[in-house]
Formats: sequence, structure tokens, C-alpha cells
Amino acid sequence: MSGRLMLQGYRSSIKATVFAARNLRPLQASRKLSSILPKVGSEKSQSSRKILIKGGLVIGIAVAATTATIWSQSLASPISNDDERKVTPEELAKHNSGTDCWVAINGKVYDLTEFLPQHPGGRNVILKRAGKDASKVFNPIHPPDAISKFLPADKFVGVLDGELPEEEEVLTDAEIERQERIANKPPLSSMFNVYDFEYVAQNILDEAAWAYYSSAADDEITLRENHFAYHKVFFRPRILVDVTNIELETEMLGIKTSAPFYISATALAKLGHPEGEVGIAKGAGRGDIIQMISTLASCSLDETVAAAKEGQSQWFQLYVNSDREVAYNMIKHCEELGIKGIFVTVDAPSLGNREKDRRMKFTEDTDVDLSGDGKTEVNRSNGAAAALSSFIDTAVTWKDIQEFKRRTNLPIVIKGVQRTEDVILAAEHGVDGVVLSNHGGRQLDGAPPALQVLAECMPVLRQRGLDKKLEVFVDGGIRRGTDIMKALCLGAKGVGLGRPFLYANSAYGPDGVEKAIDILKNELIMNMRLLGVTKISDLSPEFVDTRPLFGLTANDRLFNNNYLDIEFPKFKDE
Repeated sequence: MSGRLMLQGYRSSIKATVFAARNLRPLQASRKLSSILPKVGSEKSQSSRKILIKGGLVIGIAVAATTATIWSQSLASPISNDDERKVTPEELAKHNSGTDCWVAINGKVYDLTEFLPQHPGGRNVILKRAGKDASKVFNPIHPPDAISKFLPADKFVGVLDGELPEEEEVLTDAEIERQERIANKPPLSSMFNVYDFEYVAQNILDEAAWAYYSSAADDEITLRENHFAYHKVFFRPRILVDVTNIELETEMLGIKTSAPFYISATALAKLGHPEGEVGIAKGAGRGDIIQMISTLASCSLDETVAAAKEGQSQWFQLYVNSDREVAYNMIKHCEELGIKGIFVTVDAPSLGNREKDRRMKFTEDTDVDLSGDGKTEVNRSNGAAAALSSFIDTAVTWKDIQEFKRRTNLPIVIKGVQRTEDVILAAEHGVDGVVLSNHGGRQLDGAPPALQVLAECMPVLRQRGLDKKLEVFVDGGIRRGTDIMKALCLGAKGVGLGRPFLYANSAYGPDGVEKAIDILKNELIMNMRLLGVTKISDLSPEFVDTRPLFGLTANDRLFNNNYLDIEFPKFKDE
């Protein structure tokens, strides 16, 4: 069963909306982008969306994925603007092959010939703009300081002297239909649950962006089971409780927050919306919940932190580079910016086999000679996996965790723990928390759902007296307030949601993020009343039955967290 088929089951309240584009008159396939833009928004924002179709995705991954590698090699010698030579458009146009590739970005010309083999999406995205201006593709996705930080100084050729001819963009039928769906997307007020954001995003994102966001590893078994695991845990509601006043406030890593969930780190948010992670930061601030910022974000860390309101808390998700000084410098910079926690991702020593995403890259490759000589056969199949493998160190061990703890007073949390034994080791190593996570099903297909690991590990932690030594978080597959409640009942301190907020931001920007937060909070309030609890600390194992999660029957016992072992209250005549 594919992720696309699974999504059909999610289209609940929005089915009746179905996009009005179906009833609109067809447009000619040759229509220019500019002829539609006035209908769908500002020229700037919509042209950004269009540019993403033709390769912005893989360029974005390229800079993000190779950030720390190139940074460690060249940060000591940033590109200088002194003695800049002038490059005419005619001269730029001559350097347009795989063996001699120059591009102009924001008025400056760079030699990317040696960078071509390192590009995780294949050389084609750069080669299509060899000898041309790549600004419109580059700017919507990359942090403003990307070039100065990530490209060696000797690759700066000079300043573009003259105007390049503007290329006419022609829309395909599919793109025309997508633009009309954007113009006719449902109003934000019609979003009743977070599935609705996913449905809208699937219809308005270009195919490459949707493939990148929604893809998971191999047969996407773990992706589905992450969600379905929550269907196998049942509540045990308590009755006759005064539930007039419900309190959602809680603390995570010592930080007060308005609700027990946070926005988990996701890469390349600008693929879906021009504001990217900055927009997510704004929405998180309005909803007063914590945002985790990705190492592979399409906005700079400084930009995203600057977008936060006063008093807003943010965490940083760290991929560990093979050059440890890069990781240490990132942590130090987080301290300077006021980041409240470092989440070290340990479940991605190499990128998972996300075939849906890889197919989009291969399609984009088919009309370009990647070799430069017209003869060499080039293997395009690895895509971002190869680059991420070189960027993220495969040799990260517990010693590195100890070194991170030694170098900072910020809370250190290990993200990507997938079995009880490693949760225990994390507690023994003195980390502040763990995130039970399989990377949203994007890494090892067949890894267990985080909720199942939570149900397994918490009784063991309690038995060993380790449950007070570290905070346990979960992510993956959470789509409802009831899902959040089930995880909290089983012992999670908080839960993370990634894709739902990515989709909300893609569809409606910061307003969408704020709306998604409100939806989840309202679901929590309603369902806590129905469960018979009034505050987050009330949620405990007595309120859930996990036997169906493990395929057990009413006659089976499992660990010590089932209601069969609880002490029943005595009736008191009041």
C-alpha cells in the first residue's frame, strides 16, 4: 500500500471541498507564468514556487547536505569582494558545460565545475543553468549567507557586468492546473484537522517538493505503522470528574510551554513556502510552542532565531559532521543565539532509500548530459543519499555524546533511539533526554513504531529508577490530540510533529502553523474532558490499554503498565 493510497483514507472533512480547479476552463499549455500570477498571489512569491519545479529541490539539498563539509574546508578563507573582476554576459555564456561551468547568483559569478560531482541531486540542476543566471532558483531555498560560508573563496570569479536576457518560462498543463489549485485552495477556516493540511499540500506543491516531503524508505512500512500504532492503544475513560477547567501547560527540558507537543525538525521548508523555517518560527511563537530547527534548514539559524518573538523557545537538531570542530562550533553558536536544547540525531548515518524522492531526481536528470563529454554513463541513482553520507559522520559513538556534554551546559537529547537497551544506555550516560524516533519512517524500513518502543521502555525505566533521570519524547505518526494523549499516558514528556506543520506552513504559511497548533490544542482539551483528566500531569498508564498494540488478548498481561495490576480506589461517602 503506497503513501498516496494511505493518504486517501485521511481525507476526512475536506472531501466536500474538492478543488474548484476541476470546473475551471482549461488554459493553453503554452501560457507564460506571468499570465497566471495575478490570480494566485504576488509575482515574487508565485514565481518562487514555479522555480522550485525545475530543480530548486535538489539544489537546496545540495547546499544543506554539504554545508558542514564545505564549511569545514573553507570557512577560514571566506570569499572576498576585493579586486573583483568584471564578467560580461557574453563571457559567462561561454562557460556552459560539465567541464567548464560558471553560474551567476545575485550579480556574482562562480565557477562550480569542481562542485558538480559533489552535488547530491546530480549535476544536471547546475548544468541547466551553466553560463546563465541561477538566482531565481537559488534564492527561494537557500540561506542568504550560503555562498559566503559554503563555497571556497577561489571559486568566486567576479561581478556580473551587464544584464542577462530574461528567459521566457512556459508552463506545462500540469503546472497550469497546479497554479489553479493554488488559486482555489480552501480557506484556512475550512481546516478541521491536520489531515486537511496534508491534502491541501499534496494538491498545491509541485511534484518534486511533495515527493521530498512525503517520501519514506523502501515500502514505507514504518511510515504507516508509526501512525497505525496509535490505533492499537485504547483509552480507559474515568467518569464523574469535574472537568470544567483543563490545563495544557507543561514543561519540557525545564522550559514552560503552552502544550505538550513541539514542532519537530524538518529540512528545506522553503520548498513549500517562501518564508520556510522563518514562517514556522512565527507560527510557533503565536501558538507558544517550541520549534526544533534543523541543521538542513533552508533558512539560516540566525534568521530563524531572529523571527522568534521575545521569550519564545527553540531547540536545534544537530547532524554530527566528520569534522567535529564544525559540530562544536554549531553548538557554541546555538549557545550564543539562546537556543534551549541540542538534539543530536543518531538514526541517519546514511540516508534511507526514499524511492519516491529518487524517482523525481531521475526524471529531472533525463534530458541533460551530465558528463560534459557526451559519452560517459553517469550513475544518477544515489542522489542525496551519497552526499548526506559524506556530510553526516558514520562513526558517531557514545564518546561523542560525552564530549558534547562536556562542551556545553545546554540540555543534550539523543534523537532517533529505537530500542529499550539504548534508552537505558542514554540514561546511564547522563543525557537529558531521548527522542524515540525512526526519522518519520525515512531511514530503516521495518524499524518499530516509536509508540511501541515507548510502551516497552517506560516500565523498564521505572523498574530501574531511571524514569526520573531523563525525559522521553516521541515523534512519528502523530496526527490527533488523542495520539498525543496516548503517548503522554505511556510516559512521554512531550511529542513532536514534523510533516503536519510542514504541510500547514506550505499551504498557508505562519497562519497555517498557528491554525494547526490551535486544532491540536482544542482536540486535547475536548478529549481530556472525555477521558476524565484536567491537567497533563494526570495522564498516566492507568488510562490506556496497550495489549492490542502487542497483539494480546484480555487474558494476557504485559509489563506493569496495564490496568490488571492497578490498585482500585475505594468508594467514600461524601
